[in-house]
Amino acid sequence: MCLAIPMKVIEIDRFIARCEAKGIERDVSLFMLQDETVAIGDYVVVNLGYAIQKVSQTEAMAAWEIYDEMIKLSDQVQEKTLPDNQSGK
Repeated sequence: MCLAIPMKVIEIDRFIARCEAKGIERDVSLFMLQDETVAIGDYVVVNLGYAIQKVSQTEAMAAWEIYDEMIKLSDQVQEKTLPDNQSGK
């Protein structure tokens, strides 16, 4: 399963953008968005190294809130299902 991640464009060099999300930076291809104008400060949804869609900052932040909640819930489930000696505690 693949998960597309919203990232902020911080640098652009032709069809490659340097993008950042939660402190992680990646080079991302803008090839699939060549019919749209992408500028520094824009947010794009990234999947497998390609920007596939522009989104607003509000949409990007909402997605990150959902991802953070998913990680938190996953951690809670893992803590409940692992024996005490495997939970890292």
